[in-house]
Amino acid sequence: MSTARSDAATDSAMPDEPGEPDGQRERPRMPRRLALPDGLRPYRAPLLLYGVTKLVGLTVFAFLLEAADDYREKQPRFGGGAHWWDVLATWDGWWYLQVAEKGYDPRPLERLDPGGLFTVKQNSVAFFPLYPGLIRGVSEITGLGLFGSGIIVSVLASFVAAAGIYAVVSTLAGVRAGTIAAGLWAVVPGAGVEWAVYSESLFVAIAAWCCYSVMKGRWLAAGLLAFVAGLNRPTSAALIGAVGLAALVTLARRDSRREHGVAGPVYAMVAAPLGLLTYVAWVGLSMDDPTAYFTLQREGWAHFFDFGAYSLDVLGNTAVGHHNYLFAFSVPDLIAVQVVLALPFLIALMLRKKPPLVLVAYTLASIVTVLGTQQMFGNTPRYLLPCFPLLLAPAAAMGRLRWPSLAVFFTTAAVASGWYAHYVMFELGIP
Repeated sequence: MSTARSDAATDSAMPDEPGEPDGQRERPRMPRRLALPDGLRPYRAPLLLYGVTKLVGLTVFAFLLEAADDYREKQPRFGGGAHWWDVLATWDGWWYLQVAEKGYDPRPLERLDPGGLFTVKQNSVAFFPLYPGLIRGVSEITGLGLFGSGIIVSVLASFVAAAGIYAVVSTLAGVRAGTIAAGLWAVVPGAGVEWAVYSESLFVAIAAWCCYSVMKGRWLAAGLLAFVAGLNRPTSAALIGAVGLAALVTLARRDSRREHGVAGPVYAMVAAPLGLLTYVAWVGLSMDDPTAYFTLQREGWAHFFDFGAYSLDVLGNTAVGHHNYLFAFSVPDLIAVQVVLALPFLIALMLRKKPPLVLVAYTLASIVTVLGTQQMFGNTPRYLLPCFPLLLAPAAAMGRLRWPSLAVFFTTAAVASGWYAHYVMFELGIP
């Protein structure tokens, strides 16, 4: 309606057309002001807050890199490069770019000499195909290099993720809380990979809109998104399980079954795991070993589910100031410990808000997967990035603050995130 009124006002203010009795000469029409479609207008504030906050953090990160100047002495594959932005495509980013450029080479597992940490040679099939496939596609369409294409995919996906987080939280706690939640996701520990050649932003974008689809009863979309998530990361198992559980409960209740029908939830349950299962099965068939993917993770990267033994070992060592554990990085580990200690509080606050089952199941399953797996403990904040429902209660509480107070908070957090969410991860640890 407002657009219609502005258009009418613009038309009435235009000079008379040629041939009018006053004989005035025609003047050029002023261009009408561009307006977003009605469906996109609610997302302006959260995306602006997210984008500005991330840009500040990235700028601080670049400043710290140049000030320390350590990255120039490191190998381009392991946290170094000729320019500061090259750091954003190191470690896992290097693997994703290799897949985007060369595809996969799923040879049978190659055994290494016994006695070392890794007993199987690393292979790119450990990295799921959706993200590098998008990088290659963007590169082919735009003519950009793979690095630039990877950054574009991550940045665009991060905005889609922020919009999804806003959609979920605003539905449960209001527009103001949704906007704040989008901003908080930009400054949480681990947020440094959101604008790097990493697949987290893409996964959270898919997961947030998948959960939102379940909340709205859009089962076809939920099943498709869960299927796609399975082609992006192995941790999609938490999302797939949450969608399946929500669908099962919907079918078990007579009222919800009448409301949603049977076909939609059944489709979501069946379609959700197919992406993950298909890729893992392909790896097994291609490498002549049905368990090749899991063997590669365990013996090539030392990542495997150990029911939390490694996490407890790190917490115990850190408590007494020791570092007698695998993958020890003092600063990243200390930040990760603080994040882990905050989890019970954040979980309790989330549950107090009584969110939908899909959000509870997805969040708790993701946390159990992260803390129950042996992997680099300093990366725990990064691995917990998909747990966006934990932002529900803090965002709702911060919604009571006035915007000047929020501006001070986000400015401070944005500047600080350049260190704790970016520099610590990429330069003081291994992301």
